[in-house]
Amino acid sequence: MSSDWTTRAGTRFATSKRPATGTHGMVVTNHPLASAAGAEMLAAGGNAFDGAIAALFALSVVEPMMVGLLGGGTAHLRLADGTHTVIDGMARCAAAARPDMFAPAQPENPRNLEAVGRVNAVGGLSVATPGNLKAWCEILDRFGSLPLADVMAPAIRHAERGYRATPYLAECAAEAAPDLAKDPAIAAIYLPGGSPLKPGHRVVQGDYAQTLKTIAQQGAAAIDGALGDAVAAGIARAGGIVTAADMRDYRTIARAPLRGPYRDVEVVLPPPPASSGVHVLQMLNILSGWDLRALGFGSADTLHLLAEALKMAFADRAVASGDPAFVDVPVERLTSAAYGTQRRSLIDMARAQDWSAGIASAESPHTTHITVADGEGRIACMTQTINSTFGARFIVHGTGMIPNNYLATFDPRPGRALSIASGKRVTTSMAPMIVLRGGRPAYALGMPGGLRIFGCVMQGMLNLVDHGMSLQEAVEAPRLWTQGDAVEIEPAFGEAVRTVLAARGHVLARMPHIGGGMCAIRFHEDGAMEGAACWRADGTAIGVGGGLAREGVRFWPDPAGPR
Repeated sequence: MSSDWTTRAGTRFATSKRPATGTHGMVVTNHPLASAAGAEMLAAGGNAFDGAIAALFALSVVEPMMVGLLGGGTAHLRLADGTHTVIDGMARCAAAARPDMFAPAQPENPRNLEAVGRVNAVGGLSVATPGNLKAWCEILDRFGSLPLADVMAPAIRHAERGYRATPYLAECAAEAAPDLAKDPAIAAIYLPGGSPLKPGHRVVQGDYAQTLKTIAQQGAAAIDGALGDAVAAGIARAGGIVTAADMRDYRTIARAPLRGPYRDVEVVLPPPPASSGVHVLQMLNILSGWDLRALGFGSADTLHLLAEALKMAFADRAVASGDPAFVDVPVERLTSAAYGTQRRSLIDMARAQDWSAGIASAESPHTTHITVADGEGRIACMTQTINSTFGARFIVHGTGMIPNNYLATFDPRPGRALSIASGKRVTTSMAPMIVLRGGRPAYALGMPGGLRIFGCVMQGMLNLVDHGMSLQEAVEAPRLWTQGDAVEIEPAFGEAVRTVLAARGHVLARMPHIGGGMCAIRFHEDGAMEGAACWRADGTAIGVGGGLAREGVRFWPDPAGPR
Protein backbone atom coordinates (compact mmCIF):
# COMPACT_ATOMS: atom_id res chain seq x y z
CA MET A 1 0.00 0.00 0.00
CA SER A 2 1.31 3.44 -0.86
CA SER A 3 2.66 5.18 2.23
CA ASP A 4 2.12 8.54 0.53
CA TRP A 5 -1.68 8.72 0.65
CA THR A 6 -1.99 6.80 3.90
CA THR A 7 0.03 9.40 5.81
CA ARG A 8 -2.70 11.96 5.14
CA ALA A 9 -5.71 9.63 5.20
CA GLY A 10 -8.58 9.83 7.64
CA THR A 11 -9.45 6.25 6.67
CA ARG A 12 -7.23 3.27 5.88
CA PHE A 13 -8.24 -0.09 4.45
CA ALA A 14 -6.81 -3.32 3.07
CA THR A 15 -7.46 -4.60 -0.46
CA SER A 16 -8.97 -8.05 -1.12
CA LYS A 17 -7.84 -8.74 -4.67
CA ARG A 18 -4.71 -8.30 -6.76
CA PRO A 19 -4.34 -6.57 -10.12
CA ALA A 20 -3.30 -8.13 -13.43
CA THR A 21 -0.80 -6.75 -15.92
CA GLY A 22 -0.35 -7.12 -19.66
CA THR A 23 1.11 -5.45 -22.72
CA HIS A 24 -1.08 -6.74 -25.55
CA GLY A 25 -4.44 -6.41 -23.86
CA MET A 26 -6.46 -6.27 -20.66
CA VAL A 27 -9.97 -7.48 -19.90
CA VAL A 28 -11.78 -6.63 -16.66
CA THR A 29 -15.34 -7.86 -16.12
CA ASN A 30 -17.47 -8.95 -13.20
CA HIS A 31 -17.17 -12.68 -13.91
CA PRO A 32 -14.02 -14.75 -14.53
CA LEU A 33 -15.54 -16.65 -17.47
CA ALA A 34 -16.48 -13.40 -19.20
CA SER A 35 -12.99 -12.02 -18.70
CA ALA A 36 -11.62 -15.26 -20.11
CA ALA A 37 -13.89 -14.95 -23.16
CA GLY A 38 -12.57 -11.46 -23.86
CA ALA A 39 -8.96 -12.54 -23.34
CA GLU A 40 -9.51 -15.46 -25.72
CA MET A 41 -10.39 -12.97 -28.48
CA LEU A 42 -7.28 -10.91 -27.78
CA ALA A 43 -5.14 -14.04 -27.81
CA ALA A 44 -6.67 -14.97 -31.16
CA GLY A 45 -5.52 -11.68 -32.70
CA GLY A 46 -8.72 -9.74 -32.11
CA ASN A 47 -8.93 -6.19 -30.80
CA ALA A 48 -10.49 -4.62 -27.71
CA PHE A 49 -13.94 -4.44 -29.30
CA ASP A 50 -13.89 -8.14 -30.22
CA GLY A 51 -12.94 -8.86 -26.62
CA ALA A 52 -15.61 -6.60 -25.20
CA ILE A 53 -18.46 -8.08 -27.22
CA ALA A 54 -17.29 -11.64 -26.48
CA ALA A 55 -17.26 -10.76 -22.79
CA LEU A 56 -20.75 -9.27 -22.92
CA PHE A 57 -22.28 -12.27 -24.69
CA ALA A 58 -20.59 -14.48 -22.10
CA LEU A 59 -21.92 -12.30 -19.27
CA SER A 60 -25.44 -12.75 -20.61
CA VAL A 61 -24.94 -16.45 -19.82
CA VAL A 62 -22.91 -16.43 -16.59
CA GLU A 63 -24.25 -13.19 -15.05
CA PRO A 64 -27.85 -13.54 -16.30
CA MET A 65 -29.31 -11.60 -13.40
CA MET A 66 -27.46 -8.47 -14.52
CA VAL A 67 -27.25 -8.32 -18.30
CA GLY A 68 -28.94 -9.77 -21.38
CA LEU A 69 -29.71 -9.28 -25.03
CA LEU A 70 -33.11 -7.79 -24.14
CA GLY A 71 -31.55 -5.03 -22.02
CA GLY A 72 -29.81 -1.73 -22.71
CA GLY A 73 -26.47 -0.06 -22.18
CA THR A 74 -23.96 2.68 -22.85
CA ALA A 75 -20.68 2.05 -24.66
CA HIS A 76 -17.81 4.55 -24.45
CA LEU A 77 -15.28 3.62 -27.13
CA ARG A 78 -11.85 5.04 -27.85
CA LEU A 79 -10.59 4.10 -31.29
CA ALA A 80 -6.98 3.45 -32.27
CA ASP A 81 -6.71 6.94 -33.78
CA GLY A 82 -7.66 8.54 -30.45
CA THR A 83 -11.23 9.51 -31.31
CA HIS A 84 -14.01 8.83 -28.80
CA THR A 85 -17.61 7.89 -29.47
CA VAL A 86 -20.53 6.85 -27.27
CA ILE A 87 -22.92 4.25 -28.66
CA ASP A 88 -26.28 4.74 -26.95
CA GLY A 89 -27.98 1.35 -26.81
CA MET A 90 -30.37 2.27 -24.02
CA ALA A 91 -33.87 0.82 -24.04
CA ARG A 92 -36.76 3.04 -25.01
CA CYS A 93 -40.51 3.10 -24.36
CA ALA A 94 -42.68 1.12 -26.75
CA ALA A 95 -44.79 3.00 -29.29
CA ALA A 96 -47.92 2.16 -27.29
CA ALA A 97 -46.50 3.45 -23.98
CA ARG A 98 -48.47 6.25 -22.27
CA PRO A 99 -47.63 8.66 -19.41
CA ASP A 100 -50.66 7.43 -17.44
CA MET A 101 -50.24 3.68 -17.99
CA PHE A 102 -49.35 3.12 -14.32
CA ALA A 103 -50.84 4.33 -11.05
CA PRO A 104 -48.20 5.44 -8.52
CA ALA A 105 -48.14 3.32 -5.38
CA GLN A 106 -47.22 6.35 -3.26
CA PRO A 107 -48.68 9.43 -4.98
CA GLU A 108 -47.55 11.68 -2.13
CA ASN A 109 -43.90 10.60 -2.35
CA PRO A 110 -42.28 11.99 -5.53
CA ARG A 111 -39.11 9.92 -5.02
CA ASN A 112 -40.98 6.61 -5.06
CA LEU A 113 -41.48 5.40 -8.63
CA GLU A 114 -43.22 2.12 -7.81
CA ALA A 115 -46.59 1.51 -9.45
CA VAL A 116 -49.59 -0.12 -7.82
CA GLY A 117 -49.08 -3.88 -7.87
CA ARG A 118 -45.42 -3.46 -8.94
CA VAL A 119 -46.58 -3.92 -12.54
CA ASN A 120 -43.93 -1.47 -13.75
CA ALA A 121 -41.22 -3.66 -12.15
CA VAL A 122 -42.26 -7.30 -12.67
CA GLY A 123 -43.92 -8.93 -15.67
CA GLY A 124 -44.56 -8.06 -19.29
CA LEU A 125 -45.87 -4.53 -18.79
CA SER A 126 -42.53 -3.48 -17.26
CA VAL A 127 -40.57 -4.23 -20.45
CA ALA A 128 -39.13 -1.49 -22.67
CA THR A 129 -37.88 -1.94 -26.23
CA PRO A 130 -34.39 -3.45 -25.86
CA GLY A 131 -31.22 -2.12 -27.47
CA ASN A 132 -28.40 -4.44 -26.42
CA LEU A 133 -28.38 -6.98 -29.24
CA LYS A 134 -28.38 -4.35 -31.96
CA ALA A 135 -25.76 -2.27 -30.14
CA TRP A 136 -23.38 -5.19 -29.56
CA CYS A 137 -23.62 -6.40 -33.15
CA GLU A 138 -23.18 -2.86 -34.49
CA ILE A 139 -20.06 -2.26 -32.38
CA LEU A 140 -18.53 -5.53 -33.55
CA ASP A 141 -19.43 -4.87 -37.19
CA ARG A 142 -18.08 -1.30 -37.19
CA PHE A 143 -15.05 -1.62 -34.98
CA GLY A 144 -14.24 -5.29 -34.43
CA SER A 145 -12.07 -7.59 -36.53
CA LEU A 146 -13.38 -11.10 -35.84
CA PRO A 147 -16.54 -12.83 -37.14
CA LEU A 148 -19.61 -12.75 -34.89
CA ALA A 149 -19.67 -16.55 -34.68
CA ASP A 150 -16.12 -16.60 -33.29
CA VAL A 151 -16.89 -13.88 -30.77
CA MET A 152 -20.02 -15.67 -29.56
CA ALA A 153 -18.42 -19.11 -29.28
CA PRO A 154 -17.53 -18.87 -25.55
CA ALA A 155 -21.07 -17.77 -24.65
CA ILE A 156 -22.60 -20.61 -26.65
CA ARG A 157 -20.24 -23.08 -25.01
CA HIS A 158 -21.13 -21.96 -21.48
CA ALA A 159 -24.87 -21.93 -22.20
CA GLU A 160 -24.83 -25.39 -23.79
CA ARG A 161 -22.41 -27.19 -21.45
CA GLY A 162 -23.21 -25.23 -18.32
CA TYR A 163 -21.12 -23.42 -15.73
CA ARG A 164 -20.92 -23.43 -11.94
CA ALA A 165 -23.02 -20.83 -10.14
CA THR A 166 -21.06 -18.44 -7.95
CA PRO A 167 -22.29 -17.50 -4.46
CA TYR A 168 -23.13 -14.07 -5.91
CA LEU A 169 -25.55 -15.57 -8.46
CA ALA A 170 -27.01 -17.87 -5.80
CA GLU A 171 -27.69 -14.96 -3.45
CA CYS A 172 -29.34 -12.96 -6.24
CA ALA A 173 -31.58 -15.93 -7.08
CA ALA A 174 -32.57 -16.29 -3.43
CA GLU A 175 -33.40 -12.59 -3.18
CA ALA A 176 -35.60 -12.67 -6.31
CA ALA A 177 -37.11 -16.12 -5.60
CA PRO A 178 -40.70 -15.00 -4.82
CA ASP A 179 -40.99 -13.35 -8.25
CA LEU A 180 -39.00 -16.04 -10.13
CA ALA A 181 -41.31 -18.72 -8.75
CA LYS A 182 -44.22 -17.22 -10.70
CA ASP A 183 -42.67 -18.16 -14.06
CA PRO A 184 -42.04 -21.90 -14.61
CA ALA A 185 -39.33 -21.33 -17.26
CA ILE A 186 -37.09 -19.09 -15.16
CA ALA A 187 -37.81 -21.07 -11.98
CA ALA A 188 -36.65 -24.29 -13.65
CA ILE A 189 -33.17 -22.82 -14.08
CA TYR A 190 -32.66 -20.65 -11.00
CA LEU A 191 -35.02 -22.37 -8.51
CA PRO A 192 -34.26 -26.03 -9.27
CA GLY A 193 -36.51 -28.31 -7.24
CA GLY A 194 -38.35 -25.26 -5.93
CA SER A 195 -35.38 -23.79 -4.04
CA PRO A 196 -32.82 -21.17 -5.09
CA LEU A 197 -29.78 -22.75 -6.70
CA LYS A 198 -26.75 -23.27 -4.50
CA PRO A 199 -23.18 -22.17 -5.17
CA GLY A 200 -21.51 -24.72 -7.41
CA HIS A 201 -24.79 -25.79 -9.05
CA ARG A 202 -24.29 -26.42 -12.77
CA VAL A 203 -26.42 -23.98 -14.75
CA VAL A 204 -27.35 -25.21 -18.22
CA GLN A 205 -29.38 -23.01 -20.60
CA GLY A 206 -30.28 -25.15 -23.61
CA ASP A 207 -32.91 -22.84 -25.11
CA TYR A 208 -30.61 -19.86 -24.76
CA ALA A 209 -27.78 -21.78 -26.44
CA GLN A 210 -30.03 -22.32 -29.47
CA THR A 211 -30.96 -18.62 -29.51
CA LEU A 212 -27.29 -17.65 -29.42
CA LYS A 213 -26.56 -20.02 -32.31
CA THR A 214 -29.31 -18.36 -34.34
CA ILE A 215 -27.84 -14.93 -33.62
CA ALA A 216 -24.33 -16.16 -34.49
CA GLN A 217 -25.68 -17.06 -37.95
CA GLN A 218 -28.02 -14.13 -38.56
CA GLY A 219 -26.57 -11.29 -36.48
CA ALA A 220 -28.78 -8.45 -35.29
CA ALA A 221 -31.19 -9.26 -38.14
CA ALA A 222 -32.44 -12.14 -35.98
CA ILE A 223 -34.34 -9.71 -33.74
CA ASP A 224 -35.99 -8.23 -36.85
CA GLY A 225 -37.25 -11.66 -37.92
CA ALA A 226 -38.58 -14.83 -36.33
CA LEU A 227 -36.70 -14.33 -33.07
CA GLY A 228 -38.19 -10.86 -32.65
CA ASP A 229 -41.66 -12.26 -33.37
CA ALA A 230 -41.15 -14.89 -30.66
CA VAL A 231 -39.95 -12.28 -28.17
CA ALA A 232 -42.90 -9.99 -28.90
CA ALA A 233 -45.35 -12.88 -28.55
CA GLY A 234 -43.80 -13.87 -25.22
CA ILE A 235 -43.94 -10.32 -23.89
CA ALA A 236 -47.58 -10.02 -25.01
CA ARG A 237 -48.49 -13.27 -23.23
CA ALA A 238 -46.99 -11.74 -20.10
CA GLY A 239 -49.17 -8.64 -20.52
CA GLY A 240 -46.61 -6.39 -22.18
CA ILE A 241 -46.85 -3.89 -25.04
CA VAL A 242 -43.44 -4.16 -26.78
CA THR A 243 -44.10 -5.37 -30.32
CA ALA A 244 -42.02 -6.88 -33.10
CA ALA A 245 -42.35 -3.53 -34.90
CA ASP A 246 -40.87 -1.73 -31.87
CA MET A 247 -37.81 -3.98 -32.03
CA ARG A 248 -37.45 -3.66 -35.81
CA ASP A 249 -37.65 0.13 -35.56
CA TYR A 250 -35.06 0.41 -32.78
CA ARG A 251 -31.83 2.20 -33.67
CA THR A 252 -28.75 2.97 -31.65
CA ILE A 253 -27.50 6.57 -31.48
CA ALA A 254 -23.85 7.60 -31.78
CA ARG A 255 -23.21 10.55 -29.49
CA ALA A 256 -20.21 12.80 -28.86
CA PRO A 257 -18.94 12.43 -25.28
CA LEU A 258 -18.62 15.26 -22.78
CA ARG A 259 -15.13 16.38 -21.76
CA GLY A 260 -13.88 18.47 -18.89
CA PRO A 261 -10.58 19.32 -17.15
CA TYR A 262 -9.69 18.33 -13.60
CA ARG A 263 -6.25 18.92 -12.09
CA ASP A 264 -3.77 17.61 -14.70
CA VAL A 265 -6.23 15.30 -16.51
CA GLU A 266 -9.18 15.44 -18.89
CA VAL A 267 -12.27 13.43 -17.97
CA VAL A 268 -14.39 11.98 -20.81
CA LEU A 269 -17.91 10.67 -20.13
CA PRO A 270 -21.25 10.01 -21.90
CA PRO A 271 -23.68 12.87 -22.60
CA PRO A 272 -27.47 12.86 -21.99
CA PRO A 273 -29.59 10.81 -21.72
CA ALA A 274 -26.83 9.60 -19.41
CA SER A 275 -26.69 11.98 -16.45
CA SER A 276 -23.16 10.92 -15.53
CA GLY A 277 -21.15 13.24 -17.78
CA VAL A 278 -23.07 16.37 -16.84
CA HIS A 279 -23.03 15.82 -13.10
CA VAL A 280 -19.54 14.37 -12.70
CA LEU A 281 -18.10 17.39 -14.52
CA GLN A 282 -20.33 19.64 -12.40
CA MET A 283 -19.06 18.06 -9.16
CA LEU A 284 -15.43 18.16 -10.29
CA ASN A 285 -15.78 21.88 -10.94
CA ILE A 286 -17.11 22.28 -7.40
CA LEU A 287 -14.44 20.09 -5.79
CA SER A 288 -11.57 21.65 -7.73
CA GLY A 289 -11.59 24.55 -5.31
CA TRP A 290 -10.23 22.39 -2.48
CA ASP A 291 -6.97 20.48 -2.15
CA LEU A 292 -8.45 17.02 -1.59
CA ARG A 293 -4.97 15.52 -1.56
CA ALA A 294 -4.02 17.62 1.47
CA LEU A 295 -7.37 17.02 3.17
CA GLY A 296 -6.75 13.28 2.87
CA PHE A 297 -8.75 10.28 1.72
CA GLY A 298 -11.63 9.40 4.01
CA SER A 299 -11.20 12.42 6.28
CA ALA A 300 -14.29 14.15 7.65
CA ASP A 301 -13.59 17.23 5.51
CA THR A 302 -13.22 15.22 2.29
CA LEU A 303 -16.35 13.18 2.95
CA HIS A 304 -18.31 16.32 3.85
CA LEU A 305 -17.35 17.89 0.53
CA LEU A 306 -18.26 14.74 -1.42
CA ALA A 307 -21.66 14.58 0.26
CA GLU A 308 -22.44 18.24 -0.36
CA ALA A 309 -21.34 18.03 -4.02
CA LEU A 310 -23.47 14.91 -4.53
CA LYS A 311 -26.51 16.59 -3.02
CA MET A 312 -26.04 19.60 -5.27
CA ALA A 313 -25.70 17.38 -8.33
CA PHE A 314 -28.85 15.44 -7.55
CA ALA A 315 -30.79 18.63 -6.87
CA ASP A 316 -29.97 19.69 -10.44
CA ARG A 317 -30.43 16.20 -11.87
CA ALA A 318 -34.00 16.14 -10.60
CA VAL A 319 -35.05 19.05 -12.78
CA ALA A 320 -32.61 18.84 -15.70
CA SER A 321 -32.01 15.26 -16.74
CA GLY A 322 -33.48 13.00 -19.38
CA ASP A 323 -33.64 12.05 -23.04
CA PRO A 324 -32.48 15.18 -24.93
CA ALA A 325 -35.10 14.47 -27.58
CA PHE A 326 -37.77 15.12 -24.93
CA VAL A 327 -36.09 17.25 -22.22
CA ASP A 328 -33.96 20.39 -22.55
CA VAL A 329 -30.79 19.59 -20.59
CA PRO A 330 -28.65 22.73 -19.96
CA VAL A 331 -25.35 20.90 -20.43
CA GLU A 332 -23.11 23.94 -20.98
CA ARG A 333 -24.50 25.76 -17.94
CA LEU A 334 -24.23 22.80 -15.57
CA THR A 335 -20.69 21.87 -16.66
CA SER A 336 -19.27 25.41 -16.77
CA ALA A 337 -16.49 26.52 -14.43
CA ALA A 338 -18.55 29.61 -13.53
CA TYR A 339 -21.46 27.48 -12.33
CA GLY A 340 -19.06 25.31 -10.32
CA THR A 341 -17.63 28.41 -8.66
CA GLN A 342 -21.10 29.71 -7.87
CA ARG A 343 -22.23 26.45 -6.27
CA ARG A 344 -18.93 25.98 -4.44
CA SER A 345 -19.35 29.32 -2.68
CA LEU A 346 -22.51 28.04 -1.02
CA ILE A 347 -20.85 25.13 0.78
CA ASP A 348 -20.31 25.57 4.52
CA MET A 349 -17.53 23.34 5.85
CA ALA A 350 -19.04 23.46 9.34
CA ARG A 351 -22.50 22.13 8.54
CA ALA A 352 -24.47 19.96 6.16
CA GLN A 353 -27.17 21.64 4.11
CA ASP A 354 -30.38 20.47 2.48
CA TRP A 355 -30.13 21.11 -1.24
CA SER A 356 -33.61 19.65 -1.89
CA ALA A 357 -32.88 16.87 -4.39
CA GLY A 358 -36.54 16.65 -5.43
CA ILE A 359 -37.53 13.99 -7.96
CA ALA A 360 -34.87 11.45 -8.94
CA SER A 361 -34.91 8.32 -11.03
CA ALA A 362 -35.04 5.00 -9.17
CA GLU A 363 -32.60 3.09 -11.32
CA SER A 364 -31.65 -0.42 -10.34
CA PRO A 365 -28.20 -1.17 -8.95
CA HIS A 366 -28.27 -4.51 -10.74
CA THR A 367 -26.08 -3.85 -13.75
CA THR A 368 -22.69 -4.95 -15.04
CA HIS A 369 -19.63 -3.22 -16.44
CA ILE A 370 -16.64 -4.21 -18.55
CA THR A 371 -13.41 -2.39 -19.36
CA VAL A 372 -11.28 -3.81 -22.19
CA ALA A 373 -8.18 -2.44 -23.92
CA ASP A 374 -5.69 -3.65 -26.49
CA GLY A 375 -2.07 -2.79 -27.22
CA GLU A 376 -2.96 -0.50 -30.14
CA GLY A 377 -4.87 2.11 -28.14
CA ARG A 378 -8.45 0.85 -28.41
CA ILE A 379 -10.61 0.98 -25.28
CA ALA A 380 -14.13 -0.36 -24.71
CA CYS A 381 -15.66 0.96 -21.51
CA MET A 382 -19.24 -0.36 -21.40
CA THR A 383 -22.00 -0.49 -18.79
CA GLN A 384 -24.91 -2.83 -19.55
CA THR A 385 -28.07 -4.00 -17.77
CA ILE A 386 -31.52 -5.56 -17.81
CA ASN A 387 -32.29 -3.16 -14.93
CA SER A 388 -33.38 -5.14 -11.82
CA THR A 389 -31.87 -8.50 -10.94
CA PHE A 390 -33.34 -10.92 -13.49
CA GLY A 391 -35.04 -7.97 -15.23
CA ALA A 392 -38.80 -8.49 -15.59
CA ARG A 393 -38.27 -11.89 -13.89
CA PHE A 394 -39.60 -14.16 -16.60
CA ILE A 395 -38.11 -15.97 -19.58
CA VAL A 396 -39.56 -15.57 -23.07
CA HIS A 397 -40.77 -19.10 -23.74
CA GLY A 398 -38.47 -21.16 -25.94
CA THR A 399 -35.75 -18.50 -26.23
CA GLY A 400 -34.03 -18.54 -22.83
CA MET A 401 -34.02 -14.72 -22.90
CA ILE A 402 -34.87 -12.58 -19.86
CA PRO A 403 -36.47 -9.21 -20.77
CA ASN A 404 -35.58 -5.95 -19.04
CA ASN A 405 -37.94 -4.14 -16.65
CA TYR A 406 -36.85 -0.65 -17.61
CA LEU A 407 -40.27 0.99 -17.25
CA ALA A 408 -39.60 0.83 -13.49
CA THR A 409 -37.08 3.66 -13.95
CA PHE A 410 -39.69 6.09 -15.31
CA ASP A 411 -41.96 8.27 -13.18
CA PRO A 412 -45.50 6.79 -13.19
CA ARG A 413 -46.87 10.34 -12.86
CA PRO A 414 -47.62 12.27 -16.08
CA GLY A 415 -46.11 15.69 -16.68
CA ARG A 416 -42.66 15.05 -15.19
CA ALA A 417 -39.21 15.10 -16.81
CA LEU A 418 -38.99 11.34 -16.26
CA SER A 419 -42.58 10.52 -17.24
CA ILE A 420 -43.24 7.75 -19.76
CA ALA A 421 -43.60 8.77 -23.41
CA SER A 422 -43.78 6.80 -26.63
CA GLY A 423 -40.24 6.27 -27.97
CA LYS A 424 -38.53 7.95 -25.01
CA ARG A 425 -35.11 6.61 -24.08
CA VAL A 426 -34.24 5.59 -20.55
CA THR A 427 -32.30 8.10 -18.46
CA THR A 428 -29.25 6.46 -16.92
CA SER A 429 -26.48 7.08 -14.40
CA MET A 430 -24.09 4.79 -16.31
CA ALA A 431 -20.61 6.32 -16.22
CA PRO A 432 -18.09 4.53 -18.44
CA MET A 433 -15.22 6.97 -17.86
CA ILE A 434 -11.94 7.40 -19.73
CA VAL A 435 -9.37 9.74 -18.17
CA LEU A 436 -6.66 11.31 -20.35
CA ARG A 437 -3.37 12.84 -19.30
CA GLY A 438 -1.57 14.83 -21.97
CA GLY A 439 -4.11 13.54 -24.50
CA ARG A 440 -3.20 9.90 -23.81
CA PRO A 441 -5.30 7.39 -21.84
CA ALA A 442 -4.36 7.24 -18.18
CA TYR A 443 -7.33 5.31 -16.75
CA ALA A 444 -10.58 3.71 -17.90
CA LEU A 445 -13.15 2.71 -15.32
CA GLY A 446 -16.80 2.07 -14.63
CA MET A 447 -19.18 0.04 -12.49
CA PRO A 448 -22.80 -1.00 -11.93
CA GLY A 449 -24.93 0.57 -9.23
CA GLY A 450 -27.93 2.50 -10.62
CA LEU A 451 -28.17 6.00 -9.15
CA ARG A 452 -24.94 5.38 -7.25
CA ILE A 453 -22.83 4.80 -10.36
CA PHE A 454 -21.53 8.20 -11.35
CA GLY A 455 -20.78 9.41 -7.82
CA CYS A 456 -18.83 6.25 -7.04
CA VAL A 457 -16.95 6.21 -10.36
CA MET A 458 -15.96 9.79 -9.67
CA GLN A 459 -14.65 8.73 -6.26
CA GLY A 460 -12.59 6.01 -7.93
CA MET A 461 -11.07 8.64 -10.22
CA LEU A 462 -10.37 10.99 -7.29
CA ASN A 463 -8.63 8.14 -5.50
CA LEU A 464 -6.21 7.93 -8.42
CA VAL A 465 -5.78 11.58 -9.40
CA ASP A 466 -5.97 13.35 -6.03
CA HIS A 467 -4.98 10.71 -3.51
CA GLY A 468 -2.39 8.83 -5.57
CA MET A 469 -3.69 5.35 -4.79
CA SER A 470 -2.70 2.24 -6.67
CA LEU A 471 -5.34 0.98 -9.10
CA GLN A 472 -6.36 -1.88 -6.82
CA GLU A 473 -6.70 0.49 -3.88
CA ALA A 474 -8.72 2.95 -5.95
CA VAL A 475 -11.40 0.44 -6.98
CA GLU A 476 -11.67 -1.21 -3.56
CA ALA A 477 -11.61 1.95 -1.43
CA PRO A 478 -14.69 2.56 0.75
CA ARG A 479 -17.40 4.74 -0.76
CA LEU A 480 -19.96 7.33 0.28
CA TRP A 481 -23.18 8.29 -1.51
CA THR A 482 -26.25 10.46 -1.10
CA GLN A 483 -28.85 12.10 -3.26
CA GLY A 484 -30.04 14.46 -0.55
CA ASP A 485 -31.44 12.22 2.18
CA ALA A 486 -29.28 10.07 4.45
CA VAL A 487 -25.59 9.78 3.57
CA GLU A 488 -24.82 6.14 2.83
CA ILE A 489 -21.39 5.18 4.13
CA GLU A 490 -19.44 1.93 4.03
CA PRO A 491 -18.18 0.30 7.26
CA ALA A 492 -14.47 0.98 6.59
CA PHE A 493 -15.01 4.64 7.46
CA GLY A 494 -14.24 4.71 11.18
CA GLU A 495 -16.20 5.88 14.19
CA ALA A 496 -14.16 9.08 14.64
CA VAL A 497 -14.92 10.25 11.10
CA ARG A 498 -18.59 9.32 11.41
CA THR A 499 -18.85 11.26 14.68
CA VAL A 500 -17.54 14.45 13.05
CA LEU A 501 -19.89 14.08 10.07
CA ALA A 502 -22.86 13.56 12.37
CA ALA A 503 -21.89 16.64 14.36
CA ARG A 504 -22.02 18.67 11.13
CA GLY A 505 -25.60 17.54 10.58
CA HIS A 506 -25.21 14.59 8.23
CA VAL A 507 -27.67 11.77 8.85
CA LEU A 508 -25.59 8.65 8.23
CA ALA A 509 -26.76 5.24 7.04
CA ARG A 510 -24.14 2.50 7.36
CA MET A 511 -24.30 0.16 4.35
CA PRO A 512 -22.40 -3.11 3.81
CA HIS A 513 -21.46 -1.86 0.36
CA ILE A 514 -22.40 0.98 -2.00
CA GLY A 515 -22.75 0.24 -5.70
CA GLY A 516 -21.27 -2.76 -7.45
CA GLY A 517 -18.01 -4.09 -8.77
CA MET A 518 -15.73 -1.48 -10.33
CA CYS A 519 -13.65 -2.61 -13.33
CA ALA A 520 -10.66 -0.42 -14.16
CA ILE A 521 -7.56 -0.29 -16.34
CA ARG A 522 -4.48 1.86 -15.79
CA PHE A 523 -2.27 2.74 -18.76
CA HIS A 524 1.42 3.12 -17.97
CA GLU A 525 3.76 5.30 -19.99
CA ASP A 526 5.80 2.29 -21.15
CA GLY A 527 2.73 0.75 -22.82
CA ALA A 528 1.95 -1.73 -20.05
CA MET A 529 -1.62 -2.05 -18.81
CA GLU A 530 -2.82 -2.85 -15.31
CA GLY A 531 -6.31 -4.17 -14.60
CA ALA A 532 -8.21 -4.31 -11.32
CA ALA A 533 -11.64 -5.39 -10.10
CA CYS A 534 -13.09 -4.90 -6.63
CA TRP A 535 -14.60 -7.10 -3.92
CA ARG A 536 -18.18 -5.99 -4.55
CA ALA A 537 -18.71 -8.51 -7.39
CA ASP A 538 -17.07 -11.56 -9.01
CA GLY A 539 -14.74 -9.17 -10.85
CA THR A 540 -11.67 -10.61 -12.55
CA ALA A 541 -8.86 -8.93 -14.49
CA ILE A 542 -6.97 -10.90 -17.15
CA GLY A 543 -3.96 -9.43 -18.92
CA VAL A 544 -2.46 -10.63 -22.20
CA GLY A 545 1.32 -10.40 -22.39
CA GLY A 546 4.03 -12.29 -24.21
CA GLY A 547 3.60 -12.48 -27.96
CA LEU A 548 4.67 -14.36 -31.08
CA ALA A 549 8.14 -15.70 -31.81
CA ARG A 550 10.74 -13.43 -33.35
CA GLU A 551 10.88 -13.47 -37.12
CA GLY A 552 13.06 -16.26 -38.47
CA VAL A 553 12.94 -18.41 -35.35
CA ARG A 554 12.37 -22.13 -35.94
CA PHE A 555 12.54 -25.19 -33.73
CA TRP A 556 15.73 -27.24 -34.13
CA PRO A 557 15.68 -30.09 -31.63
CA ASP A 558 18.75 -31.87 -33.03
CA PRO A 559 22.20 -30.69 -34.09
CA ALA A 560 22.73 -30.24 -37.83
CA GLY A 561 24.36 -33.05 -39.83
CA PRO A 562 24.52 -36.81 -39.34
CA ARG A 563 24.67 -38.32 -35.88
